[in-house]
Amino acid sequence: MLLYLLTFILALLFALYGVPIARKAALKYGIVDAPDGLLKHQKEPVPYFGGLAVYLAFLMSLAFTFEFRHDVLGIILGGTIVVMLGLIDDFGVLTPWTKLAGQLLAVFVLIKSGVRIEIAAFPEWLDLALTVFWMVGLINAFNLLDIMDGLSAGVGAVSAGCLLVVALLQGDQTITVMLVALLGSLLGFLKYNWHPARIYMGDTGAMLIGLLLGAMAMIGKYPSDHPLSLLTPVFIVGIPIFDTLFVMYIRYRRGLPIFWGSPDHIAIRLRHWGLSVPQIVITSYVATAVVGMIGLAMLSVSLEVGWILCAGTVGTLLLVTMMLKKVDVRRPEQAGIAPTQSGGRKAA
Repeated sequence: MLLYLLTFILALLFALYGVPIARKAALKYGIVDAPDGLLKHQKEPVPYFGGLAVYLAFLMSLAFTFEFRHDVLGIILGGTIVVMLGLIDDFGVLTPWTKLAGQLLAVFVLIKSGVRIEIAAFPEWLDLALTVFWMVGLINAFNLLDIMDGLSAGVGAVSAGCLLVVALLQGDQTITVMLVALLGSLLGFLKYNWHPARIYMGDTGAMLIGLLLGAMAMIGKYPSDHPLSLLTPVFIVGIPIFDTLFVMYIRYRRGLPIFWGSPDHIAIRLRHWGLSVPQIVITSYVATAVVGMIGLAMLSVSLEVGWILCAGTVGTLLLVTMMLKKVDVRRPEQAGIAPTQSGGRKAA
C-alpha cells in the first residue's frame, strides 16, 4: 500500500510541477489555441503541451517506484508512440489516415509485448482483431471526447479509478501501480485544465489516456461465474465509447464523413440545452462513475441480474440518444469545425 501511495503522490507532484512548465514553453513558442471571436471564445490564447506533462509525470513516477517488466515496457513504448504522434498532430499536419497508421503501430507494439485480448473460447485471429478494434477505438474515443475543459482528463481519471478497484480486488500490483500513476498525473493536470482552462492536453494527452486505459483493461482479470463479466471494462470506459458511437450515428444520418468535424458531441448538445461547462463535465464524471459501477457489479451478480443490468444500461443510453439527437446544433455546424475545449480548436 505504501508503494501505491508513493507512486500516486509522485505522479501528482510531477504533474503539478510540470504542467506550468509545459504551459510556459507552449506560450513562449506560440503553440497555443488563439480565440477568434467565432468558435473560440476563451479570453486569451490557451497553450497546448498538457498531454506531454501528463505523460512525463506518469513515466517519472513509475521510474522512481517500479521495476519494469516486459508488458509494462510495451505499454510505455506504445504510449510514447501515440505521444509523439499527438505532438505532431497538434500542429495540424497529419491526415486522419496517417494518424490511424501511427495508432496501429502503437497497437502492434502492445501485441508484440503480449498485451492483448485473450478469450479462451475465441480463435487467436479473433482475439487479435478484437485487440486492434478495442485499442484503436478507445484511443480515438478519448481523443473525440476532448472537446471541453476538464472533460477527457476527468472522465479518464474516473475510469482509471474504476479499473483500480478491479486491480486491487485481484491483487494485481503491476496494474495497480500504473493506474495510481495515471490517476495522480491526471488529477495534477486537472488543476490547470478545469474551466476556464489554462492549458489543453491536445491530441497528445487524449490519445495517451485511451491507450493506457485500453491496455490496462485488456491485461486485467475479471473473474466471475458468468461470461458477462467480460463486459466490465466496456462499462468502465462506456461513456467515451457511447459518445463516439453517438457522433458516428449522427454523422451517418447527415451523410457526413466519420472524420469530418461537426458539433454533434453529447457535451456540445448539452451546452445547447443551457448547461454550463462545469455542469456538463461533472455530469459526465457522474455518468462515467455510475456506468463503471455497473461494470464492477457484473463481477459479483448472477447471470440473470447481469442481463438486467445490461438491458437497463443499453435502454437508458438509447433513450438519451433519442433525446439528444433532437437538439438543434445547425448553426455551429455551418462553420465546419466542432467546438472544442473553451470554444473550438480541432475538427473531430
